[in-house]
Formats: sequence, structure tokens, C-alpha cells
Amino acid sequence: MRSGLCALVGRPNVGKSTLLNAIVGQKVAITAAVPQTTRHAIRGVLHRDDLQIVFVDTPGMHKPKTLLGSRLNDVARDTLSGVDVIVFLIDGQAGVGRGDQFIAELLADVQTPKIAVVNKVDAYAKPKVLPQLERVAAMGDWDEVVPISAAKGDTVETLVGLIAERMPEGPPYFPEGQVTDQTQEQLFSELIREKAIRLMQEEVPHSIAVAIEEIGPGESQGVVAVTATLYVERDSQKGIVIGKGGAVLKRIGKEAREEMQAILGGRVYLDLRVKLAKEWQRDPKQLQRLGY
Repeated sequence: MRSGLCALVGRPNVGKSTLLNAIVGQKVAITAAVPQTTRHAIRGVLHRDDLQIVFVDTPGMHKPKTLLGSRLNDVARDTLSGVDVIVFLIDGQAGVGRGDQFIAELLADVQTPKIAVVNKVDAYAKPKVLPQLERVAAMGDWDEVVPISAAKGDTVETLVGLIAERMPEGPPYFPEGQVTDQTQEQLFSELIREKAIRLMQEEVPHSIAVAIEEIGPGESQGVVAVTATLYVERDSQKGIVIGKGGAVLKRIGKEAREEMQAILGGRVYLDLRVKLAKEWQRDPKQLQRLGY
């Protein structure tokens, strides 16, 4: 059989996580219309007859302003070594920018097969697609240049076929049925963070980190109890996350609990708390404690 690793790289918010979920066929990476939503290298596994592709969704590469930002860039760069194919995503709706050019230059010396993907082509008129493809093609020596819409699934299967053609022969990395390498704690913490990001939009998304404190049996039979803490950097942000009368925190909990229950196939009791961790994005010790 064929098996291998494929890295998804690009600047923030180009649709890497949306593409990963579309390929795998279920949600393994959180998505939000906020740059730098992805903070870890998340693996999603595609199983086909005589084929297994492990996709690695990386944090968006950007000019860092904090220690966390620098570490996210390191995660993305480290992923480039040891993979069999690199998929470089560009946001076709936003157009090619300096960030895309920076990543293209970074990839220039990488000998791994590279496929450039122009995403979100459903968001603009078809006559504009070809000029975008030509501009992307001129940025580097790509094996393929492919237009897609990850959100709608357009041409995603074609892209998967092109990646599969470049997979080497080898044994599977993961057993049949396993679609991600994330632990239950990692998946649940990311779900909570996703809900918080979406509800608060631009107010405090980058200042939030989530830690799962405990997962165990609840007081009622068949109920799983999850205790989690949302960390913020400034005391003023606690009030924003909690909301008037606890309304925002309750909504975060409700939406996260519903997805957890769908994953587990049973009832979940979710206990959320909000704590202060001053300037955690710039503190090496706190970053390590929070898993970054």
C-alpha cells in the first residue's frame, strides 16, 4: 500500500483547517475567522483502499509579536522536514500578499514535492481565477497548481488524488478508523477555545488558552464530567469571557458540550472556570505549562 505524510502550510486564516476537515470527512481541527486559530501541528488521517495519508495542519506562518507567535512559526517550519508532500495554501479571495511570498521563498530550497493550492475560489468570479493561478505559479517551482474551495469541497478530491500519486509505498501509520492523533483532552480543549474565539470575535481571542483539568465519570450514571479552565492575560478580560450574569461563559459551555456529546455519543457535564495568567503568551514557563 501507499502511505505518507502531507504538510498543510500557509499564512494565517487561508483555510488549512477547513481543508483538513473536508479531506478527513469529520472535524479534527477547529476553525474560526480569526488568524492563528491553530496553535499545534494537528494530524488528520485519510484512509482509503491501499492508501493512508497523514495530513499535518500547521499554525499559520506570520511575523511574530510574542514568544507564542515565534513558537507557532517554529512548529510550522519543523513540520516541513520529514513529510512526503507539501501543500501550500493561498487565500484566493484575499489575493497573493507578502506573507505568501515569504513562505514561497522559504519553500524554494525544499526538495519535497510541493503543490500550490489557491483556496476560496468560490468567493469571486471565475474570470479572476486564472490570473490568480498564473500569479501563484510564478512564485515558485510547484509540481501542481490547483484551485479549490475547501469550504464547499470543490476540487478537493482532485487535490487528494494528486497528493496520493506522490505517496511512497509503506505500511500504515495509524490503525483503520483512527482519524487524528489528538488525545481526548486536546480535542476537548480545542473545542472550548473555538467556541470562545467565535463568540468573542476580535475582543480577546489570542489571549485565551484552555486547559482540561479532569475528565471522569459524573454524578449520574452514563454522564462524563469535564472540568476545564480558560486562561486570560488581563483581569479585565475575565469579565468579557464570563459576560453579564455569566451569559458568555454559559454559551461557550453549551456549544462546546453539544460537540463533546456528539463525539462521545453520551451526556457530558462541563464545568468551566476562568482564571488569570498574566502575559502568558510571553512567559516561557506559562507557555510550557499550557502546552505550547
